[in-house]
Amino acid sequence: MAVRIRVLAIGKIKEKYLRDAIAEYIKRLSGYAGVTVREYPDEPIPGTLTAGERTRILSKEGDPVLSELSPSDVVVLLDCAGTQWSSEDLAETLRKLTVSGKSRFAFVIGGTLGVSPALRERADFRWSLSPATFPHQIVRLLVLEQCYRAMRINRGETYHR
Repeated sequence: MAVRIRVLAIGKIKEKYLRDAIAEYIKRLSGYAGVTVREYPDEPIPGTLTAGERTRILSKEGDPVLSELSPSDVVVLLDCAGTQWSSEDLAETLRKLTVSGKSRFAFVIGGTLGVSPALRERADFRWSLSPATFPHQIVRLLVLEQCYRAMRINRGETYHR
């Protein structure tokens, strides 16, 4: 069973050095899984944001992501209020799911305001990378690096060199 990893993210990467690093980890991961990164447009946020405007923006950003998810996808939402996993925890979670027949993983990264309630509800897991807050663009790189590390751990390969 071929593992498929997708990173679905609101907003675009503007910095070349991050695009290059992301491309490097996609290349490294390709020996272990099919990997894609998909970017979705982020909505402009007005200076004064009403609750209704916030709801509209979150829905408009999240609906295209939701429409791309299939019932067989294991959805991991990157969420500062989620569970913190060590690299070994991620490896073990992916291993257990793969052994049980799951092979499609979608890592979802929200926009500046987060994600819509519908997208949060669709998540199978909510993963917090750290108590610290990271720019959304860097989170993509960290997710890919951690997936690569997890694949190496699961194959018994050394990584910490």
